[in-house]
Amino acid sequence: MIKRGCIVFVLFLTLGFFLEAQQLTRFAVVDLTKVYTSFFRDSRAVREFEERSARVQAEIDRMTAEIQKLRSDQLDAQAKGDESRALRLENEIYRKSEYLKEYYQVKTAELADQRNKLSQSGSFLDQVYSEIRYIAESEGYSMVLNLKENTGILWYSQTVDITEKLIQNLLAKAGR
Repeated sequence: MIKRGCIVFVLFLTLGFFLEAQQLTRFAVVDLTKVYTSFFRDSRAVREFEERSARVQAEIDRMTAEIQKLRSDQLDAQAKGDESRALRLENEIYRKSEYLKEYYQVKTAELADQRNKLSQSGSFLDQVYSEIRYIAESEGYSMVLNLKENTGILWYSQTVDITEKLIQNLLAKAGR
């Protein structure tokens, strides 16, 4: 009887080691940009960012239309043989085009910086990381990767993408 008990004990111990060795590391991915836009699109800070983006785009569109009109005027002047006016317009087009390029670069950088600050605000990240931790621990994930910032991800199955679940949990906690 003791011999039989020892054999059963050894079998259970071996089975336990075998099961422990078979435990797989589970990974999940999340698209933090999508979480940010879905969860915070109604916030005041995001509305202000979108309004600023729209103002910048409107200004770019205005400058572009002005340059196009100047080009049209330049072609008309050339067609009429008014070379001095055509040359003056060409200089103005060049000046305004250079200004537009510089304006675009500066404003794009400012907007990108503002977007990064919004998405990395302490309260937002705290909420998101807390919810990611909860989902990962409750569903047995060992690691969660940011889908957009990790260039090492070549392929992933949609079954490990927890983005929608994260958004739903955040919305539920916010009472939306």
